[in-house]
Amino acid sequence: MKTLKYISSRVLAIAALTMVFAMPAKAQMTDNGYANIDWQFNFPLSNNFADKASGWGMNFEGGYYVSPNFALGGFVAYHSNHEYVGRETLPTGENGSLNTDQQHTVFQLPFGLATRYSWNRGGSFQPYFGVKLGAQYAQLKSTFNIFEANKDTWGFYVSPELSFNIYPWAYGPGLHFAAYYSYATNKGNLFTYNVDGLSNFGLRVGIAF
Repeated sequence: MKTLKYISSRVLAIAALTMVFAMPAKAQMTDNGYANIDWQFNFPLSNNFADKASGWGMNFEGGYYVSPNFALGGFVAYHSNHEYVGRETLPTGENGSLNTDQQHTVFQLPFGLATRYSWNRGGSFQPYFGVKLGAQYAQLKSTFNIFEANKDTWGFYVSPELSFNIYPWAYGPGLHFAAYYSYATNKGNLFTYNVDGLSNFGLRVGIAF
């Protein structure tokens, strides 16, 4: 958790500096290129392992408009959700058990293809609808006392989103806002807990180039 906090702080600082130094540049990377760096907050849905809402996430995306309104690109994101679980007895093998409280963590790392269809390109307000497709690595982790148990999983990832960019200045980067839903087919078991798919609703705020 401390590592993710450190990474998020460093990335946000770099993003802020990028925004300052990019002010003399055009509002977008090129006439047809785009990129955005976002902080994200998510709400897990139907997740019985770690279901607390969290702001421990970032999203990075870039691409190119292959037509006046349609763009193709790539993305990578990460998010971490946590939940405290009170003391209970857990099986540790055929004849063993453990009585302890736990800190549960679900870490998600999706990446792949990003698509978007935009309206009013070139204007100060540019709404768009996007879909992300790809793979997702996820880790289920339980921390108890000085010990840790984890399970690594892979799945297929899909995420539609409604978004818009605002360019309040004639030159320089803009602001990016998005609301998204994501679903991944990751499955895994840890102790008596079972995860069969990971879904989230989330919000993103960031910088658009």
